[in-house]
Amino acid sequence: MPSNGSKAKVMRFSQSPCCNDLQAVATELGFDKIGIANASEVPQSVIDRYNQWIASNSHGDMSYMERYGDVRCNPRLLLENAQSVIVVAANYHSPLLPRQNAPKWASYALGDDYHDVMRSKLSQLASFIQENWGGETRICIDTAPIFERYWAQQAGVGFIGRNSMLILPKIGSYVFIGIVLSTIKFQPNEPCMLDCIGCNACIRHCPGKAISLSGMIDTRRCHSYLTIEYRGELPEKLDLNGKVYGCDECQKVCPHNLNAPTTKITEFLPRKEILSLTHSDIETMTQEQFSRIFHHSAIKRTKLTGLHRNNHHCTKK
Repeated sequence: MPSNGSKAKVMRFSQSPCCNDLQAVATELGFDKIGIANASEVPQSVIDRYNQWIASNSHGDMSYMERYGDVRCNPRLLLENAQSVIVVAANYHSPLLPRQNAPKWASYALGDDYHDVMRSKLSQLASFIQENWGGETRICIDTAPIFERYWAQQAGVGFIGRNSMLILPKIGSYVFIGIVLSTIKFQPNEPCMLDCIGCNACIRHCPGKAISLSGMIDTRRCHSYLTIEYRGELPEKLDLNGKVYGCDECQKVCPHNLNAPTTKITEFLPRKEILSLTHSDIETMTQEQFSRIFHHSAIKRTKLTGLHRNNHHCTKK
């Protein structure tokens, strides 16, 4: 497995571009799955469902979700003349033995910031495409206005579960999604037509009861949203059960994650210094310590004030 910053080997292809040509490069970069969909307008049914979610205020204070609605509906507004949506998924799962009374962190944030890692690897994939077939590319992680999970399903990478997570067959939902838009016409994959097994475990075990039977998420009740995105005071009766950043409960109980493999990307493996932190460490943490410990970490998003708030809520009598 190449280390962070390594470059994919340059290979030349004379045949028409197709997903098989990119598979070896994607595997070398550590991606677990790659698929391609035609760049086309998003179906009205998908748009209506999203607009319904926004209209119900289920996005909470994340006002940025309301913007760029026209761009979300058409990838060609992100990259002019885009022909292909190339979707990759990278497993970040790492089995952990829980420490009693230790602070709980969302597992996606225990390693290096996935934005940095995925951007580096997607840049190499985009460069490979341009070197072999030309055209223009644009990289999208989770900061661009694009329906990532919809495109992942259309590209045959996986399907969307009741908890709204992308689920990869035999891998599970502990995955990051990355997208490369290209003006080159690649041969598309068939959409993934699989679905949940209907166990509703994620709905039953969601601590905030944020997941509906229809798969709509009320983020205002979601512990991930409350501990990461929300900037206000936490509800007095909220029981975080030791969670100081994010929540994995709906993923832990999902049958598709029972045999989730360990990530091949070393940058996603948990940092020992984060795992060793206690609630007391967080309570007395200074800004200097926060900046050092969470350097190149997604946990910086909550800021020290947010981490202190979450920790205090977990430890108050």
